Amino acid sequence: MGLTVRRSIAVQAVVTEKLKEELKAELEEAAETTQRRIDQMDFQSRRFLADLQRTDLTQAMGARRQIEAERRRQEAIVQDLRRQIEEAEKLELGSEFARGSLEGTVDIEAGDDLFKKLSASQILIKDGIVVEVREA
Repeated sequence: MGLTVRRSIAVQAVVTEKLKEELKAELEEAAETTQRRIDQMDFQSRRFLADLQRTDLTQAMGARRQIEAERRRQEAIVQDLRRQIEEAEKLELGSEFARGSLEGTVDIEAGDDLFKKLSASQILIKDGIVVEVREA
Protein backbone atom coordinates (compact mmCIF):
# COMPACT_ATOMS: atom_id res chain seq x y z
CA MET A 1 0.00 0.00 0.00
CA GLY A 2 1.36 3.42 -0.91
CA LEU A 3 0.62 7.04 -0.22
CA THR A 4 0.38 10.11 -2.36
CA VAL A 5 2.04 13.11 -0.71
CA ARG A 6 2.59 16.69 -1.71
CA ARG A 7 6.01 18.08 -2.53
CA SER A 8 7.53 21.30 -3.71
CA ILE A 9 8.76 21.47 -7.30
CA ALA A 10 11.29 24.18 -8.16
CA VAL A 11 10.67 26.16 -11.33
CA GLN A 12 13.86 27.27 -13.06
CA ALA A 13 13.79 29.57 -16.08
CA VAL A 14 16.38 29.90 -18.81
CA VAL A 15 17.36 33.57 -18.90
CA THR A 16 16.29 35.21 -22.15
CA GLU A 17 15.77 38.85 -23.09
CA LYS A 18 12.03 38.26 -22.71
CA LEU A 19 12.48 36.92 -19.16
CA LYS A 20 14.72 39.83 -18.22
CA GLU A 21 12.09 42.29 -19.47
CA GLU A 22 9.32 40.45 -17.58
CA LEU A 23 11.33 40.46 -14.36
CA LYS A 24 12.15 44.15 -14.67
CA ALA A 25 8.49 44.98 -15.41
CA GLU A 26 7.29 42.99 -12.38
CA LEU A 27 9.84 44.63 -10.10
CA GLU A 28 9.10 48.12 -11.47
CA GLU A 29 5.38 47.61 -10.85
CA ALA A 30 6.07 46.46 -7.28
CA ALA A 31 8.33 49.49 -6.67
CA GLU A 32 5.71 51.87 -8.09
CA THR A 33 2.95 50.30 -6.01
CA THR A 34 5.05 50.60 -2.86
CA GLN A 35 5.91 54.23 -3.69
CA ARG A 36 2.20 55.01 -4.18
CA ARG A 37 1.56 53.42 -0.77
CA ILE A 38 4.21 55.70 0.76
CA ASP A 39 2.69 58.77 -0.91
CA GLN A 40 -0.80 57.83 0.29
CA MET A 41 0.50 57.20 3.81
CA ASP A 42 2.19 60.64 3.82
CA PHE A 43 -1.00 62.36 2.70
CA GLN A 44 -3.23 60.59 5.23
CA SER A 45 -0.79 60.91 8.11
CA ARG A 46 -0.45 64.71 7.72
CA ARG A 47 -4.17 65.21 8.35
CA PHE A 48 -4.30 62.57 11.07
CA LEU A 49 -1.31 64.00 12.95
CA ALA A 50 -2.59 67.58 12.64
CA ASP A 51 -5.92 66.55 14.20
CA LEU A 52 -4.24 64.47 16.88
CA GLN A 53 -1.82 67.27 17.87
CA ARG A 54 -4.77 69.47 18.74
CA THR A 55 -6.07 66.90 21.25
CA ASP A 56 -3.04 64.98 22.57
CA LEU A 57 0.49 66.12 21.78
CA THR A 58 2.15 63.12 23.47
CA GLN A 59 0.06 60.64 21.52
CA ALA A 60 0.74 62.58 18.32
CA MET A 61 4.51 62.32 18.87
CA GLY A 62 4.24 58.54 19.36
CA ALA A 63 2.09 58.18 16.26
CA ARG A 64 4.58 60.27 14.25
CA ARG A 65 7.42 57.94 15.30
CA GLN A 66 5.41 54.89 14.24
CA ILE A 67 4.50 56.47 10.91
CA GLU A 68 8.11 57.45 10.24
CA ALA A 69 9.28 53.91 11.08
CA GLU A 70 6.75 52.46 8.64
CA ARG A 71 7.80 54.98 5.99
CA ARG A 72 11.45 53.94 6.41
CA ARG A 73 10.43 50.27 6.11
CA GLN A 74 8.51 50.95 2.90
CA GLU A 75 11.39 53.02 1.48
CA ALA A 76 13.75 50.11 2.21
CA ILE A 77 11.44 47.86 0.20
CA VAL A 78 11.58 50.28 -2.74
CA GLN A 79 15.38 50.37 -2.54
CA ASP A 80 15.54 46.57 -2.45
CA LEU A 81 13.29 46.36 -5.50
CA ARG A 82 15.51 48.86 -7.35
CA ARG A 83 18.53 46.70 -6.47
CA GLN A 84 16.73 43.62 -7.80
CA ILE A 85 16.00 45.47 -11.06
CA GLU A 86 19.72 46.15 -11.45
CA GLU A 87 20.46 42.48 -10.76
CA ALA A 88 17.87 41.39 -13.34
CA GLU A 89 19.58 43.55 -15.95
CA LYS A 90 22.87 41.74 -15.23
CA LEU A 91 21.48 38.20 -15.61
CA GLU A 92 23.50 36.22 -18.12
CA LEU A 93 21.55 35.01 -21.15
CA GLY A 94 21.26 31.22 -21.19
CA SER A 95 21.84 30.84 -17.45
CA GLU A 96 19.14 29.48 -15.16
CA PHE A 97 17.15 31.62 -12.76
CA ALA A 98 14.94 30.40 -9.89
CA ARG A 99 11.45 31.52 -10.91
CA GLY A 100 9.47 30.07 -8.02
CA SER A 101 7.95 26.80 -6.98
CA LEU A 102 4.85 24.75 -7.54
CA GLU A 103 3.22 22.09 -5.47
CA GLY A 104 2.89 18.61 -6.90
CA THR A 105 2.26 15.09 -5.70
CA VAL A 106 4.40 11.98 -5.61
CA ASP A 107 3.51 8.38 -4.83
CA ILE A 108 5.44 6.84 -1.95
CA GLU A 109 5.74 3.06 -1.64
CA ALA A 110 7.42 0.85 0.97
CA GLY A 111 11.14 0.69 0.22
CA ASP A 112 11.30 4.14 -1.44
CA ASP A 113 13.98 6.63 -0.44
CA LEU A 114 11.68 9.26 1.09
CA PHE A 115 14.16 12.12 0.87
CA LYS A 116 14.93 11.36 -2.77
CA LYS A 117 11.22 11.22 -3.61
CA LEU A 118 10.47 14.52 -1.88
CA SER A 119 13.40 16.58 -3.12
CA ALA A 120 15.23 17.62 -6.25
CA SER A 121 12.27 17.93 -8.61
CA GLN A 122 12.54 20.79 -11.05
CA ILE A 123 10.77 22.11 -14.09
CA LEU A 124 12.93 24.07 -16.52
CA ILE A 125 11.11 26.62 -18.66
CA LYS A 126 12.16 28.95 -21.44
CA ASP A 127 9.84 31.86 -22.17
CA GLY A 128 7.03 30.02 -20.39
CA ILE A 129 7.47 26.73 -22.29
CA VAL A 130 8.53 23.60 -20.40
CA VAL A 131 11.92 22.52 -21.71
CA GLU A 132 12.77 19.79 -19.22
CA VAL A 133 11.41 18.01 -16.15
CA ARG A 134 14.19 17.00 -13.77
CA GLU A 135 13.82 14.25 -11.20
CA ALA A 136 16.50 13.11 -8.76
